[in-house]
Amino acid sequence: MKTSKAILALLTAAALAAAFLTTRWTGIAGATDPENLSQAVVLRDRDAGVVALGAKVYASECAACHGDGLQGQPDWRVPGDDGLRPAPPHDATGHTWHHDGDALFRLTKYGLAEVIGDPDFATGMPAYEGVLSDAEIIAVLSYIKSTWPAEIRAQHDKLEKRQ
Repeated sequence: MKTSKAILALLTAAALAAAFLTTRWTGIAGATDPENLSQAVVLRDRDAGVVALGAKVYASECAACHGDGLQGQPDWRVPGDDGLRPAPPHDATGHTWHHDGDALFRLTKYGLAEVIGDPDFATGMPAYEGVLSDAEIIAVLSYIKSTWPAEIRAQHDKLEKRQ
């Protein structure tokens, strides 16, 4: 059982790496929405109205899995018995801030399976295309970023400038 969990963990890590690399070389919406390729996602974590909308949408769409305090689920790095990883935290203890706004937007809107081009990839994270508008997705991501400590926000700002 430990061997199969280790293999699953390696496959998940490889898929996440592929998703990251894919998001570095494609535009905002990836290959599925070429009309938006020239647009860049701008998180608006200092805009009180956007952050307030994001907090509201997060509470209704995200908190059930990722936690009211963005803390994620326990043991989020270890796949569960179903083979899926629990929801990761979006606070400073997680890895959300390691990804630029474009990557976060695509992962949220289209889901990991679409982003990595593997429709059979199993994940507990739903795609929000058709559920949330682009503005709502950006608001949620802006809200999440607004909760990070100043030094992490500054690091993320630098990452955004390299897009």
